[in-house]
Amino acid sequence: MHEAARALVGWTLAADGVGGVIVETEAYADDDPASHSFRGRTRRNASMFGPPGRLYVYRSYGIHWCANVVCREEGVGAAVLLRALEPTLGLQEMRVRRGVDDPLVLCSGPGRLTQALGLAGHHDGLPLDRPPFRLLEPPEHVDVTAAPRVGITQAGDLPWRYVLTGSAFTSRPPPRAAR
Repeated sequence: MHEAARALVGWTLAADGVGGVIVETEAYADDDPASHSFRGRTRRNASMFGPPGRLYVYRSYGIHWCANVVCREEGVGAAVLLRALEPTLGLQEMRVRRGVDDPLVLCSGPGRLTQALGLAGHHDGLPLDRPPFRLLEPPEHVDVTAAPRVGITQAGDLPWRYVLTGSAFTSRPPPRAAR
């Protein structure tokens, strides 16, 4: 799961032609108290236990959709939260969906990212290797920085957040010590 979280940084993700470069992810393991899989499989988190390479999409606090990439063998609940993208495809559509013009805030945070890409509950469990998705490898090596996770109360100090080093499009910059 850590390898997947680090490896996804720099890939381009698009949903129906709208997307960008993944610049920030967060890892969640099955034995992690901050993970939705920590207490076992439920109807809500079932796709998190499915085959790798699929989306686990859920509502956060009943307000925002969040999207994760399932990344372990089937039956193990582990996923990588998509925290931020650098928008590169379909910017006008993202601006309309988000109601903002500034590209720095279009996809900088899990809720903003899903809103900009038009991701919602009906995408839960869908594979990323077929339409409406495109997932493309980075054309060259990318430099990734590990930092503490953000926005969680349990195990937030773990350096399981991975950011594209130097990116201005992350949800928040990593602490200076991590850079």
